[in-house]
Amino acid sequence: MSRFWSEGVDALHPYVPGEQSNREGMLKLNTNESPYPPSPMALQAMKNVSGDQLRRYPDPESSALRQALAAYHGVNRDQVFVGNGSDEVLGFAFKAFFCGRGALCFPDISYSFYPVWAQLFEIETHVLAVDDTYQIPLDTMPSDLGGIIFPNPNAPTGIATSLAQIEALLCRFPDSVVVVDEAYVDYGAETAIDLLHAFNNLLIVRTMSKSRGLAGLRVGYALGSAELIEGLVRIKDSFNSYPLDAIAQAGALASVQDDVYFRETVSAVIDARQQLTQGLTELGFDVLPSSANFVFAKNSRKPGQEWQALLREQNILVRHFAKPRLTDWLRITVGTPEEVRKLLQTLALL
Repeated sequence: MSRFWSEGVDALHPYVPGEQSNREGMLKLNTNESPYPPSPMALQAMKNVSGDQLRRYPDPESSALRQALAAYHGVNRDQVFVGNGSDEVLGFAFKAFFCGRGALCFPDISYSFYPVWAQLFEIETHVLAVDDTYQIPLDTMPSDLGGIIFPNPNAPTGIATSLAQIEALLCRFPDSVVVVDEAYVDYGAETAIDLLHAFNNLLIVRTMSKSRGLAGLRVGYALGSAELIEGLVRIKDSFNSYPLDAIAQAGALASVQDDVYFRETVSAVIDARQQLTQGLTELGFDVLPSSANFVFAKNSRKPGQEWQALLREQNILVRHFAKPRLTDWLRITVGTPEEVRKLLQTLALL
């Protein structure tokens, strides 16, 4: 603790990101990045950004990108917000919609940044336990909530929630903002975008870090009613009016426009996920049904942390969470078919 810190800083429990190793030959299956590079169109667009563009401030509204995302998802431009990665967008949402409104509900097994933001913004929370099959029991949420947030599919389990369940939840809580974090939705879950026309309290948050292979660019966005988007803009412009630089805007825009490449790489990851799930099952692992670009697996022969350590010795990184109900499990990012084969061959020898 420093005597210069503001009150409360010493009590924060910051989010711990996955390891980013520079070790040569390391197979990195721990942070859910795409195994494929960004669209060639996106790479070229970023290279084409001129010095004249870079000496000026970027478009603070990211107008072209927002328009492209609106057209892609079938909404209006005033229903789209963009930010510096979905983490920033989510952080703005916590500040805009959940402060001073009562308890915010999220699952106990979920994205571990949620409790961090809740603590940072001093938001009361209600933590909902997932059931024995790791499903989120949305119908058991108490009626007096100030807000709701959950990933679909969930992380780190990869399990998807049905659109019917989300619609029923929105009907139950018309006066609370419901944030559906769709970071991994492109890999097989049902998007809630079709519900936006009926529910002005629904906010969908997405990222270009996963299915579009742009984790190094930091671009995220939200879709919702114009009322909710204006709330996010007010927070953004009170914090940083220029969250997306000119290169990020150009690359993200081109990625949205290259739908063929996007669908090809997503399909390849889904096929490799099936290969990984089948291979792990044959090796004696229990694998939860995943709609994401990762799988959640355990093998009772060894604790999860031991599996992780053994794989690291073989230059393979996977993610382990030393938390209640998660200690036996590994979260394994889906790689290319070659990377999946290497992982399975290594596990077979351990």
